[in-house]
Amino acid sequence: MTNTESFIQHINQGYTLKGDSILLGAALLNGEPIGETQIKIPLKTLNRHGLIAGATGTGKTKTIQVLSEQLSSFGIPVLMMDIKGDFSGIAKEGVEKTFITERHSKINIPYSTAAFPVELMTLSTQDGVRLRATISEFGPVLFSRILDLNDTQSGVVSVIFKYCDDKKMPLLDLKDIKKVLNYITEEGKDEISSAYGKISTATTGTILRKIIELEQQGGDFFFGEKSFEIDDLMRIDENGKGYVNIIRLTDIQDKPKLFSTFMLSLLAEIYQQMPEKGDVEQPELVLFIDEAHLIFNEASKVLLEQIETIIKLIRSKGVGVYFVTQNPMDIPKGVLAQLGLKIQHALRAFTANDRQAIKQTADNYPTSDYYKTDEVLTSLGIGEAFVTALNEKGIPTPLAATMLRAPMSRMDVLIDSEIAEINAKSKLVRKYSEEIERESAYEILNKKIENAIQQAEEQDVSPKKSNEPSTAEVIGKSVTKVVTSATFIRGVFGVLMKMFKK
Repeated sequence: MTNTESFIQHINQGYTLKGDSILLGAALLNGEPIGETQIKIPLKTLNRHGLIAGATGTGKTKTIQVLSEQLSSFGIPVLMMDIKGDFSGIAKEGVEKTFITERHSKINIPYSTAAFPVELMTLSTQDGVRLRATISEFGPVLFSRILDLNDTQSGVVSVIFKYCDDKKMPLLDLKDIKKVLNYITEEGKDEISSAYGKISTATTGTILRKIIELEQQGGDFFFGEKSFEIDDLMRIDENGKGYVNIIRLTDIQDKPKLFSTFMLSLLAEIYQQMPEKGDVEQPELVLFIDEAHLIFNEASKVLLEQIETIIKLIRSKGVGVYFVTQNPMDIPKGVLAQLGLKIQHALRAFTANDRQAIKQTADNYPTSDYYKTDEVLTSLGIGEAFVTALNEKGIPTPLAATMLRAPMSRMDVLIDSEIAEINAKSKLVRKYSEEIERESAYEILNKKIENAIQQAEEQDVSPKKSNEPSTAEVIGKSVTKVVTSATFIRGVFGVLMKMFKK
């Protein structure tokens, strides 16, 4: 048996599957595609998460496009975090070109074009389906972790949530929780102290500064109503294709706090809302998180632990999470260990650090008699990648350098008129475009302060006693009244000024 025949047998044994699968391409040997091999990923293990990595320009986005197209074709919805804005072309049919036809001839896979159902979503002012969540939905623990608070500060946040629950005051947006923070250190200080214990103004000041930092990164736009419902990610179109939900994030690359806040809240909400599925024949939903380092670079140790825990648990809900980044070293080891599918595009060795990173990356992959992994990593072409996955029994498949198939949809972005057309037809855009301003903590506390002012004013103008006071008493009371009124008025104006500044 020749080396090529041995290689074909080795690959086909590892990638022969019984159930439905995604076809990625054909294996490479000595840089040449072997059409008799097919690299397939079973749908059954796609909820075991994955990594798509590689240097800029090596084809990561097109790989995600190929995966998303086939997932959609099997009726599996996709959620894609599009940081660079170059994924939207999946909504339109591709064009068959000579280089695509030649590629598919080499890997022995027929080529056809197709478009896929798309929803365009946004966390900011861009056009699309507005994604929001309320402070209450986060809860005190998750909200504290997002703000990177210590135990003492987290305890105060828990008191705030408990107080608002007890007083039936919804915490919907950032102005609500900022108002409560101001109230418990000023007008409501005695009330809070008697019922929940004393709270340091230094602590509330630190929490307020953290909230303002989040607000400056767009948190004031994200927090509020109408809250996005997870069920709206699970839609199937009239042709049985799963919707590809694209969150357009081109304008928040410099706002990692907002990005990580949204991602963690989304994962937590999916985990809480979706029922247990156990082992399923195909996933219920697949998430692709582009530029994943934006989550991890700004995350505290506690937040990283939270992400790792959710990644471990969420697969039992039938949800697969795929991290997309330039270098696998961008992903924390605890998370990396949870990833069953790895698609590694080329890495470039320009420095000694680059070469060291390549060696470390090669160590994360199964050994192979057919590749010197660290050497091949630097020689892979555009649209080529190392692939290893989990087979239907959960066993890692052989390492295969792969020439990947081309996307069936457009390999370019949508133009403005096409984006407008998709949004105009979207039921979700209409559903979530409405901003709801119902009574919440901000309005309730303002009313409470106004009532206190009114009661104080009524006491000031109450009738005098029938007994005629002495001249000394009149003078004394007048002085007291003036001083008290002046002090009170300054306090009232202080509260109003703070409200106007907000």
